[in-house]
Amino acid sequence: MNVAAAFLSGLLLGSGLVISGMANPAIVLGFLDIIGDWNPALLFVMAGALAVALPGYRIIKGHKPLFADEQLVPTRRDIDTPLVAGAVIFGIGWGLAGICPGPAVTMLGIDPKSALIFLGAMTAGIVTRLMVARFSRD
Repeated sequence: MNVAAAFLSGLLLGSGLVISGMANPAIVLGFLDIIGDWNPALLFVMAGALAVALPGYRIIKGHKPLFADEQLVPTRRDIDTPLVAGAVIFGIGWGLAGICPGPAVTMLGIDPKSALIFLGAMTAGIVTRLMVARFSRD
């Protein structure tokens, strides 16, 4: 049942990304180009996501999930150097490519070459980070 719920959640997210145009890097880059030909489409997508997510978090608070033993809501509230560094690196990558991880997977069906290049680079970054973390503990 967990796999089916995860699959349906991913299908819903991917469909939303395609329908909203967020799998198209040109639309994302248009949003980030505030000096040039700015495209506010992503702002409306974000507002729609918040309109669903904020009440959703209030509703689930204190309830047991249907397909898990416990809520998996983040509890940390501190802002540390790794968080800021990760956000900066993510933002630079997003600004350069117009792609973030969710839409990159969705893009596999739309523009496989670009998606595979991005996913390969993202995977290399993840592996590098895991290796650094592992060797810094030893």
